[in-house]
Amino acid sequence: MTRINALLLLAVVATAIYLVRVQYESRRLFSELDKAHSQARRLAMDVERLEVEKRAQASPGRVERLAREKLDMRQPTPGITTYMSYPADGIPAAAKTATP
Repeated sequence: MTRINALLLLAVVATAIYLVRVQYESRRLFSELDKAHSQARRLAMDVERLEVEKRAQASPGRVERLAREKLDMRQPTPGITTYMSYPADGIPAAAKTATP
């Protein structure tokens, strides 16, 4: 009878240790999941902020101002515009004379 009691006691102790280990692992995983959710929310906010900044940086007024100030660009005028014309067949004269 004492062997069965000892065997049952050993089974109860092993089960209790296993249960404590499983609960600990569950709490640890839940904590990691909560941290991952927090990081996902933080990253989503960063993406939204960066999208707003990107839209602000690419506004037509800002691009035009930077083109004028930093690249020294200006609006085209008829005096500085060169128009190219093609013959009716659509092949430029330089292409007709060139032989492969």
